[in-house]
Amino acid sequence: MERCGIEIVDVTRWIEGSPFGAALGVEVVSLNDDEAHLRLPFRESNSNPGGALHGGVAASLCSIGAQALTRRNLGADSGPWHTCVIEVGYLAAAIEESVEARARLLRRGKELCFVEVEVSSERGRAVAHATSTVRGRFGAPEPEYAAVDPVPGPDQAEPGPMGGNLHRIPFIGARGIRAEHMQDGGARIVMPFNEANADGAGGNHEGAVLALLDTTGAMAAWAECGLGNYKASTPALQAQMVRVPPAQDLVAYGRCVQRDGEVFFSDVRVATRGDSRLVAQGTVVYRIVT
Repeated sequence: MERCGIEIVDVTRWIEGSPFGAALGVEVVSLNDDEAHLRLPFRESNSNPGGALHGGVAASLCSIGAQALTRRNLGADSGPWHTCVIEVGYLAAAIEESVEARARLLRRGKELCFVEVEVSSERGRAVAHATSTVRGRFGAPEPEYAAVDPVPGPDQAEPGPMGGNLHRIPFIGARGIRAEHMQDGGARIVMPFNEANADGAGGNHEGAVLALLDTTGAMAAWAECGLGNYKASTPALQAQMVRVPPAQDLVAYGRCVQRDGEVFFSDVRVATRGDSRLVAQGTVVYRIVT
């Protein structure tokens, strides 16, 4: 199949020049038709307390790498682009160190690209692994997006002690993410639109949406478990971007649907705040060691 992709310099400009990419500090080491090599220097603003890289940042790197190869291969006329599905496994923590992401094109279709991404620490430790399927819409008209039912309902508001401290996590605070409700296995988490979360095209960056989805799944698990002096982490998430995220305030609804000992399974729906139309959906596997 003939390659007629976007110029490498333009893809690099999208990665490093988008407000969200610049806020993270993503750097392009190399990029060609088959591979993308990204680097992210350590920044406290990308971290959890203790200097560990936030899971939303690792997922963002995976999304950016997969989108870069899709744009490069399918071409400028194939946009806009969105990630039909991404599955991320978190293998280990990166603590106060830079990380690198290497994305590899597995297959290029007519409007879909299949990509594998590996994230490793500067010391060579495997941090995350992802597979992603990215779609070029080729200007196709948008469908009527499904309405999302609030879970919990819009009149319920009980952020609880943990929800009130979300903004203290550097990466989450920088996104403007806050909890409106966390109770009985349910969570309602909001992310107002702001420039630091924007893609180069002006809407919310997929990485910011993944961070919202990841956070909501974790908060639903905490709402099921209750607070305590516990250790917690996200072993895996799966997400589907059903559309290009718009430049609107977003709200995510999470529900812990199953607990199995220290492992929690949470379903998450992300919608536009104004009209409750679906933007993304997924499942977060969260682990709380009690």
